[in-house]
Amino acid sequence: MNAASGAGDIRLNVGAGSDRGLRRMLNEDAYLADGTMFVVADGMGGHEAGEVASRICVETMRDYVASHELGAHELEQLIARADARIRDAAASRAGTTVSGAALVSERGVPYWLVFNVGDSRTYRLHQGRLEQISVDHSEVQELLEAGRITAQEALVHPRRHVVTRALGTGEDNQPDFWMVPVEPGDRIMICSDGLTSEVSNDHIYTILTSVSHPQEAVDSLIQAALRSGGRDNITVVVIDADGLDGEPEDASTAPRQEDTTTLPRLPAPGEPAPEEDDR
Repeated sequence: MNAASGAGDIRLNVGAGSDRGLRRMLNEDAYLADGTMFVVADGMGGHEAGEVASRICVETMRDYVASHELGAHELEQLIARADARIRDAAASRAGTTVSGAALVSERGVPYWLVFNVGDSRTYRLHQGRLEQISVDHSEVQELLEAGRITAQEALVHPRRHVVTRALGTGEDNQPDFWMVPVEPGDRIMICSDGLTSEVSNDHIYTILTSVSHPQEAVDSLIQAALRSGGRDNITVVVIDADGLDGEPEDASTAPRQEDTTTLPRLPAPGEPAPEEDDR
């Protein structure tokens, strides 16, 4: 799709992939990498229930963005709609995490509208630095924030897979949102915890900064998770942004790509019980 705007064009180059892993019978992850919406959903509930929940989440978002512009208010309503559809389909016996980024604009300035429910994650590689934008909704994250465990202890904590927010189950389905300016050379990565549970941030950083094409980066990240044990489903989406007006020659964080898609800039905008996922 090619389009121009008064503020200039953004070229996106995208890679995406998912793997069942080495120990799961089914892949309960789902993803969307289409147009201006990029999503990873990690289903939970076991058997086909988690697969249904993640699929409904992704389909709900895909069907909406195919014919509507998106901002924060619309996205919040869309996530609530996905939650309701999952509850109707699975009678609250299954749920899904969801994290992602939508390309929007505020007064002609492009932003990533990042959103999160659960412990799937969205990262940004910016000016040589990898940062996690989303914040996990999990018991381990709460323990970290309270200073009761260290980051190293969190990696092996026995309750590291217990989420405190999810779609389709539990009492809390509220998403968190972040508005992140789109910068020349940025690389966005969205993933399920099947990647981050197996591959360290340092290793992820090495792959994202050394592998040029987003699809090749996705494939390398999935292979790294498989080599580390592949104990869960693994899903990764990588997006490179380029071509903004006034881009300096040395602005690129990720290696440059040749084949890109030009997109227009669009508009931005009681205590829950923890949910144990079966992932």
